[in-house]
Amino acid sequence: MRRLKLIGAVVTAGLLAAACGTSSGGSGSSSGPSGTLTISDESGDTWICQFNPFNPNVSTEAFGPVYEPLVYMDTLKSGKTSPWLATSWAWSNGDKTLTFTIRNGVKWSDGKPFSAADVVFTFNELKKYPALDLNSIWTFLTSVTQKGSDQVVMTFKTAGTADFYFVADQTAIIPEHIWASIKNPATYADVHPVGTGAYTVGSCTAENIKYVANKHYYMPGEPKIETVNYPAFLSNNTANAELADGQAQWGNQFIPNVQTAYVDKLAGNAYWYPPTVNNEIFINLKKPLLDELPVREAMVYAINTQKASSDGEYGYEPPANQTGIVTPTFSSWEDTSLAAKYDYHYDPAKAKQILEAAGFQMGSNGIFETKSGTPLSFSIVNIGDYSDWVLVMQILQQDFKAVGIGLTVQNISSNAYDSDLFTGNYDLIYATEGGGPSPYYEMRQWLLSSNSAPIGKTASSNWERYDNPATDALLDEYPAASSAGQHQIVDELQQVLLSQVPVIPVTESVDWYQYNTKDFSGWPTPSDPYAQPSPALTPDIGWVLLHLKPAS
Repeated sequence: MRRLKLIGAVVTAGLLAAACGTSSGGSGSSSGPSGTLTISDESGDTWICQFNPFNPNVSTEAFGPVYEPLVYMDTLKSGKTSPWLATSWAWSNGDKTLTFTIRNGVKWSDGKPFSAADVVFTFNELKKYPALDLNSIWTFLTSVTQKGSDQVVMTFKTAGTADFYFVADQTAIIPEHIWASIKNPATYADVHPVGTGAYTVGSCTAENIKYVANKHYYMPGEPKIETVNYPAFLSNNTANAELADGQAQWGNQFIPNVQTAYVDKLAGNAYWYPPTVNNEIFINLKKPLLDELPVREAMVYAINTQKASSDGEYGYEPPANQTGIVTPTFSSWEDTSLAAKYDYHYDPAKAKQILEAAGFQMGSNGIFETKSGTPLSFSIVNIGDYSDWVLVMQILQQDFKAVGIGLTVQNISSNAYDSDLFTGNYDLIYATEGGGPSPYYEMRQWLLSSNSAPIGKTASSNWERYDNPATDALLDEYPAASSAGQHQIVDELQQVLLSQVPVIPVTESVDWYQYNTKDFSGWPTPSDPYAQPSPALTPDIGWVLLHLKPAS
């Protein structure tokens, strides 16, 4: 399934625009962009109006529409590539050298020319300030330099084809003429972002981000939509109501009974929920008791993932499994024999047996205790405005109580949640991490030690603070491995998840995606999955906006 090469075709700017036009979005009118598209994405808090693309708290508001990467990779098509700021790229030197040809004629939104020097500056800025390096790219890069007027040469420590995704698709390119004078880029608010993207930030308040078309955008005929509003919704109910009645046209929402509550409400309403990653419990491995494997194993057996799926997620998000492999999207990667060997399944009696064998004793209140009397009780942090996650928390609380584990649910605001998540201020936390064209990418987010940070410091991922040199070595070996070797490495990473239980997948996380075809066309669909369709995903939101146009 995994390709060994990710080579871009040489295209001109005009050909790229034509490539975008091959979807149902068609071509724009000669009169320029028109219409207003509204996004319904219940974030659970108001906007703070900062757009630093290397701040994990706010990157989703900037990366894609305003800041752009070198290449777009479609994870729903196993990493199919399309040129963006780079027109072509090629591997050499045993796949240790990657040369990008950078697009000519591009300008930053303030009118300054964009060049290969900006790309080199961006990557070296991540090296200079490690807090910006959210994907730990400098663990596999050795240098990024300019060659001639329009080429950028990246040198990798080992064969780096699997790391292409991080440098090409997952790194926003920033302007040297602005960022070079910023004293601390990691804390830079970037309230007036200057990017190469199809949109600029017209205005921002706590209630709404208004993006307006960059009328000097380099792709001919793009964008076709003049204004994109991104309101801050504090509850699912309000966001769902505006989607259902057509006030918003693009949703990233959990909607109970979606057929009757949304599809049947208005002509053109439709949805598609492709599974891509997992919703999991992150376990603070630095906390006493949670650092004990039997406790974590008992939790796996305690959780009724089928009920979490059917009752908490209305069946829209399938039950997950402890291998971490999302099916059917990545079924060919699952080591079913290994999963059968561990045989994790809902089994409360087994959970109790594990705890008793580990020396825990049942207390008079029905909660297990250590021999010294410390109860096996924990808190779990959750976003309180995610109504489906709140339901899942109720199920987890009941499941844990049934096996003698106390669980207190803390349903908090999105901003407070983000702070706790990144700094490790929790016992347990329910969350979702990003993925990529194969299961390796989500597993790398979970398990790579350099992605994490000490408690109290911001971790870009690996929020459970897992640290194992042998696992790091496996992750480092993946990019240079053959296709068969990469599958073997993912098998060994499944072994880590099964034997060490650093995280517990509960349900498979789908791309919540609702859209209306009455007012706009060009949407990604199951028959044309040209991008991950959720507006909360980066840089996919920017790629989708390049395909959309007013239906009239």
